[in-house]
Amino acid sequence: MDFLTKLIGQKVANTRVVPLVTKIVVLFAVFLLVSNLVSNYINLVLNQGEQQKLTNRLLVKDLKELYGFASNQYDILEFSGDMAEAVAAMEETAGRELQGMRSAALGLQPDGTVLFWASKVDRPARLDDQVALGTLAEARAAGVEEGKLRFKLDGQSYFSVYKWHPKWEVYLVRAEEENEFLSDSRAIFARVSLIIAGMTIVCLFIGVILLRRILRFVHRFTTDIMRMQDDQKLDLIDLTDAPNDDVTYLGASFNSLSSTINNLLVIFRRFVTKDVAQRAYSERQIKLEGTTKELTILFSDIKSFTYMTETLGNDIIDVLNLHYDRAIRHIHASEGIVGSIIGDALLAVFGTMDSSNNKSVEALEAAFKIQEVAEDLRAAMRERSDELIRQNGALSPLEQRMLKAVLVEVGVGLDGGAVFYGNIGSYERMTNTVIGDNVNSSSRLEGLTRIYQVPVVCSEYIRDEALAHGAPYRFLELDLVQVKGKVEGKRIYWPVPLATMTPELEAGMTAFSKGLKAYYDGDWAAAGRAWKDCRLPLMEEFNHRLEAGKPDDWNGIWAMRTK
Repeated sequence: MDFLTKLIGQKVANTRVVPLVTKIVVLFAVFLLVSNLVSNYINLVLNQGEQQKLTNRLLVKDLKELYGFASNQYDILEFSGDMAEAVAAMEETAGRELQGMRSAALGLQPDGTVLFWASKVDRPARLDDQVALGTLAEARAAGVEEGKLRFKLDGQSYFSVYKWHPKWEVYLVRAEEENEFLSDSRAIFARVSLIIAGMTIVCLFIGVILLRRILRFVHRFTTDIMRMQDDQKLDLIDLTDAPNDDVTYLGASFNSLSSTINNLLVIFRRFVTKDVAQRAYSERQIKLEGTTKELTILFSDIKSFTYMTETLGNDIIDVLNLHYDRAIRHIHASEGIVGSIIGDALLAVFGTMDSSNNKSVEALEAAFKIQEVAEDLRAAMRERSDELIRQNGALSPLEQRMLKAVLVEVGVGLDGGAVFYGNIGSYERMTNTVIGDNVNSSSRLEGLTRIYQVPVVCSEYIRDEALAHGAPYRFLELDLVQVKGKVEGKRIYWPVPLATMTPELEAGMTAFSKGLKAYYDGDWAAAGRAWKDCRLPLMEEFNHRLEAGKPDDWNGIWAMRTK
């Protein structure tokens, strides 16, 4: 298979890229074969012409001898009166000079009847070639009684010389069958053609070796460019040991252009999503278009961002970059794309890239990786503050404020469903965006992480997809809420990785789930009893609700008054 690929090339975007060596060799082989075979054929035709001229002279000689003998036999016939003996004598004499299996000498009467026949093939009753008979009649009517003649007999083509014998009143014909006559020359042509083909193969073999040597860097350049196309990444062509010819110059020019484009492409990819960059690379354009897709939306937001901004000033950029650099890497690693970053908020989309994993599972993985990033950043800041305390004995009020500001905490909301995904704007300035209720819902769910004091809140859509694909999470139903701007209730869940489950957490989640049904049904007293020993962080919100009392119009749905 590797040899075949080297010979005929490989396909790129349904177009086969044929190696230059193969094209040159094929053209060289065609020209070489055609020129040699045509030369051989011309030589054959010329030789056949000369051979036929010589044969015609021999036929004329045989015909003269036959004519003289026929005249003698006619005189004998007048004396003896034995027609059969005269005919047999002419056939015997004419047959002595015949060499080929289909060589013939005959006496042909004007109506086509054969008077005598000398040949190694069976005697025909008559000649049915009316064209040939007509030619003989026309020539004799014009006073021409001898010449050349072509005729067909029993499906075979003959060339011959003839002479009219007035005593016998027949045409004496000496003929040779064309295929038999040409068989020797054709055999020679076939043998010479085989020799030419063999020499061509040898020359091609040597030519391939020489051409591959001369053009070896063309193959290297092509291989490198195909690899770049497959990877969708411009790189440099290896010019090690390349000769100083025009091919190497092309490679050096490509490297220069590649470096410039690659720098621009790197910058471009930093400002657009990964899927848009790939589409622009493959399609060479970006269109104002979009489609409705089933996607999963991740919305993350940094808590207490106003306090951070007021405290850190311009240094807030450094903190954000520390957080986003690692968070975005994890999003990309989970086959997500970053739709937008607005200050403390990040929107990511899952399901736009080709992936073997489920989009909701990937979004959950990214959500908890973002939490790990925030936790690692907090740990690093606490370690730094502990070092300052060891050096100075305590933190100054400003350092305490700074420490509080850099202890980044992040909430993540996840939802999914049918959304519009594509490019909007104009061809002067466009942006890639995702639009739909589920996008807004993910933002609302992120806001609920502050109320329920859990790191991640997701919708029923996320839970169902994740469980259907065997994701290692337990989903605790938190509430049935009506977020601001909506009129219907939405079940929300707290996803907990099974790897982080502890007996205490398990007991707390079990107790909460037990009381949640009574809470929905309006039996808040029973819910309170079930939640008495529950120590989950979210109980702070529910205890506050129990203390405030059940609303008069309670229907199991909690209406949120804030985003």
